[in-house]
Amino acid sequence: MTTENPIDPTVPPSGPGCVECDAAGGWWLHLRRCARCGHIGCCDDSPAKHATAHAKATGHPVIRSFEPGETWFWNYNTSQLHESGPQLAPPDSHPADQPVPGPAGRVPADWAERIG
Repeated sequence: MTTENPIDPTVPPSGPGCVECDAAGGWWLHLRRCARCGHIGCCDDSPAKHATAHAKATGHPVIRSFEPGETWFWNYNTSQLHESGPQLAPPDSHPADQPVPGPAGRVPADWAERIG
């Protein structure tokens, strides 16, 4: 586990979508933002679970939702949900016109069966 502050409010998000899914041509259900380094990864209901993989690989334990209108944080180390926290560098979410699941054009027609 890292001893550095788990939240750096000055770091912007890494982009509008999951870094690894974008690189591999994949898709996601919801997005999560690392509160330490800004890495955007997909949620645990997404096929690849990149946000959790990032937390395990880096020791960055706190994520924030990267969905429009959601401000909650999750701490992997304590398994605690926090309804709010410090303001992070903008933007607060993926673009409002980006569909969920997303991104547009890469979500398979049977996506609900794949995550069920």
